[in-house]
Amino acid sequence: MTYDELDRELLHALSIDARAPFRRLGEVLGVSDQTVARRYARLRESGALRVTALSHPGRIREVQWLLRVRAVPSAAGEVADALARRPDTSWVNLCAGGTEIECTVYGADVGPLLLEVLPRTRQVLDVEAAEVLQVFYGGAGSPYAKGGPLRPEQVAVLEQPAPETAAGTVVLEGLDRRIFEELRDDGRASIEQLANACGVSGPTVRRRLLALVSGGVISFDVDAEPGLLGLPARAIMRLAVTPNRLDATGRALAEHTEVAFVAATTGSTSLYAAIGSHSPDGLYRYLTTEIAGQSGVTQVTLTPVLRTVKAATTHYRITTSQRP
Repeated sequence: MTYDELDRELLHALSIDARAPFRRLGEVLGVSDQTVARRYARLRESGALRVTALSHPGRIREVQWLLRVRAVPSAAGEVADALARRPDTSWVNLCAGGTEIECTVYGADVGPLLLEVLPRTRQVLDVEAAEVLQVFYGGAGSPYAKGGPLRPEQVAVLEQPAPETAAGTVVLEGLDRRIFEELRDDGRASIEQLANACGVSGPTVRRRLLALVSGGVISFDVDAEPGLLGLPARAIMRLAVTPNRLDATGRALAEHTEVAFVAATTGSTSLYAAIGSHSPDGLYRYLTTEIAGQSGVTQVTLTPVLRTVKAATTHYRITTSQRP
């Protein structure tokens, strides 16, 4: 698909307020609500854009892990598809020369996957797992775009108050769990649609959804095709950083427009970042300017992303020719 300025303006607007009514989006973008609705439907149906709900791992007692799986070349796509089918994974990417898989795993217990499933998969050659200790930017709690075509006054109309920082954890169950599952499938599902799916009244859904969002339990994000983002060159960057500079470096990277996700982790390196640029040359310039200027960085590895098999949503694209 080819994308125009309105497509990118709509993406920017949704990244600020993913559930804004089409009427408000139209007013901000200077077009009719019918035009916005048609454009959104086209992008969503083509798979170029998808609004989804994300749970905050720290609020629902989930641990986040970042896996780096090496597989034999002939089976990397099959292994990536198998990981993508799991409900506890997101952002499954085929990387490097097509033999490396990077993915995120959420759960209270990832032991069976790490200690049983992957080691017993004969196509898997090696697994490296890192636990996320601190997220500086990306995922739940970071729903806003860093940049885009909208003017500051347009952004101001769409900006929402930041959720309250609540202490402790909650358990998503019953109606709350059902609402979250429906919104993970379609983050723009209407109150009426949610009420029908959950078998309760609209006011009840509205009240519980407001509590989940304002309490920082769930937030909304937009998965977008790299061409729509204008960032076709993507990579996973791992940095070894001295402990006294780890927090400052993570916070600095969180401000960079090239960075979509950055977190402190366990493992052989201490910072993990998903980055994107308009070209490989842009990645090179970012590496040799912004990253080179960070004190305390002792090692950097850059792994190109070839294809995203599964993004943050529960939906994914089969990459192999035969569906399991």
